[in-house]
Amino acid sequence: MKIKEFRELTNEELAEKLYLLKEELFNLRRKKAVGQLEHGEEVRRVRKDIARAELVKRERELNIK
Repeated sequence: MKIKEFRELTNEELAEKLYLLKEELFNLRRKKAVGQLEHGEEVRRVRKDIARAELVKRERELNIK
């Protein structure tokens, strides 16, 4: 997702999306550990999406527009 798409979400939707991303990252890391992960770049994509979601969350806490 792009940062613009995260900014369009409500606080509840953002929290839910962040939870789902962290869950997906956990599952990808588990697959990587046992050698079942075919596309390693998926881990990187999910980590960046988590960072984007956390950035939007922090911007809202600080009231930055």
